[in-house]
Parts: sequence; C-alpha cells; structure tokens
Amino acid sequence: MPDLEAILLVGGRGTRLHPLTLGTPKPLLPTAGVPFLAHQLARARAFGVRRIVFATSYKAAMFEPVFGDGSALGLSLEYMTEETPLGTGGAIRNAAQALGSGPSDPVLVLNGDILSGHDIGEQVRLHLARQAAVTLHLTEVEDPARFGCVPTDDEGRVTAFLEKTPNPVTNRINAGCYVFTRSVIDEIPRDEVVSVERETFPALIESGRPVLGYATRTYWLDVGTPAAFVQGSRDLVLGRLESPAMPGATGEFLALPGSSVSPEAKVQGGTSVCEGAVVGAGATVTGSVLCEESVVEPGAVVTDSVLGRGARVRGGAVVRDAVIGDGAVVGPGNELLAGVRVWPGVELPERAIRYSSDE
Repeated sequence: MPDLEAILLVGGRGTRLHPLTLGTPKPLLPTAGVPFLAHQLARARAFGVRRIVFATSYKAAMFEPVFGDGSALGLSLEYMTEETPLGTGGAIRNAAQALGSGPSDPVLVLNGDILSGHDIGEQVRLHLARQAAVTLHLTEVEDPARFGCVPTDDEGRVTAFLEKTPNPVTNRINAGCYVFTRSVIDEIPRDEVVSVERETFPALIESGRPVLGYATRTYWLDVGTPAAFVQGSRDLVLGRLESPAMPGATGEFLALPGSSVSPEAKVQGGTSVCEGAVVGAGATVTGSVLCEESVVEPGAVVTDSVLGRGARVRGGAVVRDAVIGDGAVVGPGNELLAGVRVWPGVELPERAIRYSSDE
C-alpha cells in the first residue's frame, strides 16, 4: 500500500468539554500525558500515513506550535484554517487544497475527538479492492438509539444514514473515520457549509455510487464529554487501548517527568499526572487527569475528574466526576460531585458546596 495522505478534522469548539476548552482546543487536551492528537497521529503513522493536513478553525494558531512540521513524529504536517466554520464536508474540501494525491488515490479522513483501535490499513485495502467512493468505519454499540445508525446490505454497501430513533434498525453507527477517493472530495462545493453526514454521503448513495461500511467491534470512544474524556485517558494509561504515543509504561497511574507524587498518596485507576502536577501525602486520586501544575493537597480525594492547568484541591475536599477549570481552587471541606464544573480562576471557600450534611 502506498504512503497515505490524511485530513484531520480539528475545527470544533468542544463546548461539551467546557470549561477545559475555553483556553485549549479539545484535541490538545492532555490525554494519558500527551496532547490527545498525539495518539491519533502515532496510530495513523503506524498504518502508513506520512502526510496529514490539519483542518483547523477554533483556536487554529495553537496547533502548529505543538506539532510543528511533524518531522519529530516521522510525519509531514500542513495546517489549513477555515475563517468561518464550513461543516465537516466544507472542512474536508478546504483542507484538500493542501493534498498532493491524485484523483484516484485514497485519502484518510480522521475526526479529532475519536479514540479507535480499528485496523486503518484493512479499511483502506477494502476501499481500494472494491473501488468505493467512500468507505466508512462503522462501530457496533450497545445503545444505538443515542446515535444515528448506518444500515448496510449483504455486500457491505451503506444503504442509508438514519437520524436518532427510539427503534434503530441496526446497532452500527458512524465511527467518524472515512476513506475517500480523492476525486470525490473534489466534488464537494468549495467555501460552502456542507455536512458529509447529511448531504455528501446520502447524495452518493442516492446516485448509486459505492459507499461501503467497514464494521468492527474494536475499541472505540468519542471523547467529547468530560466523562468520556476521562475514560479515554484512563483506558490508555491502563493499557485497554494501545498507543505508540504513550510517554511511559501502562499501569495504575502515569506520572510524567517533573511531576511529584508522594509515596504516601494513593494514586490508581489509570490516573495521569502531568508535568509539574503534585499529589500530596495521604491524598487519594483515582481514574483522573491532573493537568500541568495542578495540585491535590494532602488528605484530598479526587475521583474520575479533571483538574485543569494550575487547579488546586485543598485537603479535606472531595472531587468526584467533576471538572475543575484552569487555576481554580477548591477549598477544604467542599464536596463536588455528579458532573459539576468549576470555571477557571474561581476560588471556592471552605465548605462552600456540599452534597451531603456530614462532616
């Protein structure tokens, strides 16, 4: 298989992850110790991708300082920016201007918020063997009612794109990784807002062009919500999904160089402790993401949560299933549970928020 080119869609605002994404684009949030995209880039390279075009929009200027020209990763990276968001199809068409591939070549399109363990090489080989217009990765989920579903016929051709419905006809959903034939991308109108899911794919199916589904049951996760983001980082640290970008060994926790974890602290469950982060003696941290310079003071409890850059949880506070924004301070005796979000720079005084009356 020849060297592949890819387009990486990273233009979204990541509003479901507020307040973490107020200052940092979702694809750059630390995930198992490195920016989320590092995992996608490393996996793409492992499957023969050598050149990737970033389709950027929100906080576009922040990507190149992190990844540069890609040479350190064994990749060639280009950056294309939409001045106004153009939807998935418009973003792909805009980024394609930087591609060097010919009309019949395959182009991989990745979404910048998906963790997947599927075999990209096999998806590309299927696309080439069947001379498809587009080949979509489909994943099987337990509750397809939460997603639009994608039925296929006996030959694997996609027959429809169905919106969310209480009674889905299949448990297969669009997993957000596509292989396009380059000429099909060139048919998308330039500088227009276009959705591949609502416009491009249905139009191709209606016209009889081969749109294939490559269905797998491998690891797959959309990290767009705080709970899913924490789960993705946790799964990588625990080794539930392999990533060539892991900055250390898998295990109960990952502590990056420059972090400080007291030997008298209990850190477990796939926690990642970023550079400059501190976990004090007697603290308990489980399944969480501690961003750069964040602090969990002695005696604090943090579970299934994210502490933003420079955030601090003081002794005696309990933080569970919560997001603490950059530079925020959770005072002693606070009890933050059930998806609560604290905005950047906010300081909660002692016992300001409780979910229970006990001491």
